[in-house]
Amino acid sequence: MSTLRDLVEEHTNLSPADIDHLHRLAGDWQLLSDLSFADLLLWVPIKGEPRQPREFLCVAQVRPVTAPTAYQDDQVGKIVGGPEVAHLDVALTQERIWREGDPVWYGDTPARHEAIPVRLRDAADLEEGYSEVIAVIGRDTNLSTARTPSQLELNYLTTADDLAQMVSDGTFPPPRHPGETTSAPRVGDGIIRLDSSGKVTYASPNAQSAYRRLGFNSHLVGEELAKLASRLSADPLEGNDASERILGSLRGEFAPRMEVEARGATVLTRALPLLPAGVPIGALVLVRDVTEIRRRERALMTKDATIREIHHRVKNNLQTVAALLRLQARRVDAPEARMALEESVRRVASIALVHETLSMSSDEAVEFDGIVDRVATAATEVAATSFPVRMRREGTFGVLPAEIATSLVMVLNELLINAVEHGFSAPEDEDEETAAPDQSGEVVVSAHRFRKQLHVTVADNGRGLPEGFRPDASGRLGLQIVRALATGELRGSIELRNRAGGGTEAVLVVPLAKR
Repeated sequence: MSTLRDLVEEHTNLSPADIDHLHRLAGDWQLLSDLSFADLLLWVPIKGEPRQPREFLCVAQVRPVTAPTAYQDDQVGKIVGGPEVAHLDVALTQERIWREGDPVWYGDTPARHEAIPVRLRDAADLEEGYSEVIAVIGRDTNLSTARTPSQLELNYLTTADDLAQMVSDGTFPPPRHPGETTSAPRVGDGIIRLDSSGKVTYASPNAQSAYRRLGFNSHLVGEELAKLASRLSADPLEGNDASERILGSLRGEFAPRMEVEARGATVLTRALPLLPAGVPIGALVLVRDVTEIRRRERALMTKDATIREIHHRVKNNLQTVAALLRLQARRVDAPEARMALEESVRRVASIALVHETLSMSSDEAVEFDGIVDRVATAATEVAATSFPVRMRREGTFGVLPAEIATSLVMVLNELLINAVEHGFSAPEDEDEETAAPDQSGEVVVSAHRFRKQLHVTVADNGRGLPEGFRPDASGRLGLQIVRALATGELRGSIELRNRAGGGTEAVLVVPLAKR
């Protein structure tokens, strides 16, 4: 299905600013739908020669959570014209909210039509006192279920009418604050209506319950909410901020969402000014008790910090082990023993790299490209070769889970060391000074993902494998580690072979599906 932007750009001449305003409206109009107990359909006139009545295209739709829908089928993408859209045409041309007319029927469902013009009013429009209607909201109420006119319903409908007038005036929805998401308290979470002096004229049962969690056990009606928020907050600065935002909404300001904490409870609030026809008559405050959500988030943050600290300590311990092995290697006279200890240092250091990255990550996954680059650089620095060897990486490993990254870095470390030391070192019967001095060595690490598998190739342009070489029969510890980790921990496969153009390549395939 096409998006709102796609439909508007294809069928209308609306500007990017107009389209952005429609997007903001679609992000905030669930509030209006729930307060109205009605479906909202966003209609735009189709470009072309004016027709009477025009044809309209539905580019967005929202159903109420508080009432049954008037439409069982999705209306987005539908084009209508003729008498069916006469009310939309009136709202567009006369630039007013249309509420006349008898109920209409959609199959067996009776519905009441209303039409609300949508304006975008910027600073220039305010100075000139003019703004153009860019779309029309159809507010269609399912009349099949009779509703008792309770105090809650009357306050909902009154507030919905105020917001509808603000949509028509171009003052709703408000501009979105930087970094603010569309998540907000919903109508069913709790609403409080304030008069122009800031006193509560209505509080829904859920709103009353939320403030009781904060420690206020009396009725909210008649209370000055700004003073109450300041008094209840556990943090005086936070309380003053909450109070100022409520007072700002009474002055017509759209404040960002904020949380109030007291007595171990957390309540998310959003204050919206009510400005029908540009006259401030009070404010609407949406509230939601998010105590349990924040408690779980804090528990997860504590667990996450603990895991990162563990990885940091493991990294430090591994670096200590590597340092001890390095000291021991310096005290060993036997060349073979010293070489074995130095290889152990490199293996431990490669594992430490993974834990260092995990200690700075917010989850149990690492960006592996940086680790590969550091391991490759270390391999060229420590390996003894007859001439310089250049390392190069092609493709990207991407983000890998910790259980794969730890084993994979060990495998790549061994493959890179083998490629440099055995691919470019002089044979035992050849003098290093005469061993192809003009030759330049290169090792390429290639990675790509295919069908939930990671394919890795380590290729060099060195001497190649000795004749009759069998990896499974090799007694080298490095190759034994590679084979054990590739087929065991990584549940993959490893193949070593000579390249057609000379040199050696190791092909590793690792499944990435969850274990």
